[in-house]
Amino acid sequence: MRPEHCATRNHINLWNNRALPSGPERIRFWTVLRGSLLPIFLWTGIAGFVGFVHSPLAAMVLGGLFALSFIVGFGLRRKARHTARCSVYGALGGVFDKSMAGF
Repeated sequence: MRPEHCATRNHINLWNNRALPSGPERIRFWTVLRGSLLPIFLWTGIAGFVGFVHSPLAAMVLGGLFALSFIVGFGLRRKARHTARCSVYGALGGVFDKSMAGF
């Protein structure tokens, strides 16, 4: 995949589509985070609640689940010959997108 076509709206789906630019163009890391504020707050809120109510170990398990999902998404994108930058952005956006599917 050519680098100029990698980090575009066609390859990165964010949970909050209003944060994306109007056409295919390079997306900065801040745009990925801005488009994913609700999932970020939910992940940290649930981890904080579980850590407070149950134990810090349970919050670490939840963090490990997030990290495992990110690593698998990154690996699949790299296997599909995406660039490292596109793989990081896509894996992060993918984890946030898929974790919000039930909401």
